[in-house]
Amino acid sequence: MTTKLSREQFEAEVTAIGAEQYHNNHPYHHRMYQGQCSIDEIRAWALNRFCYQRIIPVKDALIMARIDDIEDRREWRQRIVDHDGEIDDHPEGGLRRWLALTSQLGFSKEYVMSMQGALPATRFASNAYLTFVQEQTVLEAVASSLTELFSPNIIAERVQGMLKNYDFITEESLTYFSYRKAQANRDSNWALDYIDQHAQTRDDQERCLTALKFKCSMLWAMLDALASAYHLGGTIPPGAWDPSTRVGLLSQSA
Repeated sequence: MTTKLSREQFEAEVTAIGAEQYHNNHPYHHRMYQGQCSIDEIRAWALNRFCYQRIIPVKDALIMARIDDIEDRREWRQRIVDHDGEIDDHPEGGLRRWLALTSQLGFSKEYVMSMQGALPATRFASNAYLTFVQEQTVLEAVASSLTELFSPNIIAERVQGMLKNYDFITEESLTYFSYRKAQANRDSNWALDYIDQHAQTRDDQERCLTALKFKCSMLWAMLDALASAYHLGGTIPPGAWDPSTRVGLLSQSA
């Protein structure tokens, strides 16, 4: 029988996956924070990323509904609040903050929220993630969220690079990321604790690692699609946002 990994060994495996497979290694991300993207490439990224952001609280609600322990459900519920906002005290969640970015880039709120301009690959990847958290075990669904462990680094690169290199980006429009760094640290630590408690065997741990690889592949695929459509000369799929048409952009946008 294969010996179960210690927590330190398991976390080392998680870290190795992030170092190799997380999308901070993707060329499109490198071009973004190095100032090599056009404004339309940044627009395409922000527009498509909203399609993914939009399903995050849905994903979290699906996972929460499957968690048996009351205290764990309470902890997980905070993730939904982070994105959707609270009714009274904190109405501005992550989704509204992301809309502030797309508005800064010239998109109408209605067009972004309709997700009509998202690439088919973005839609498929987002829906695949929802299917994953419904069909796999709760342990695997929680493990897929461990990409949060790597996100503070990519956020730092993204924010510093975009503020330095793009005059059409402001610090105010990047407010989403200033909140996400602390939230991501909290969420990834909770997920590691949960896995340490509930992964009873080495097989359980391996399934968790496979779930993390799936999530990394999904995020990577979305950037592949963006690069193909908006940078490498590929064809923009019918219905997806086309910079040449200016559809979805406010009239005063460049």
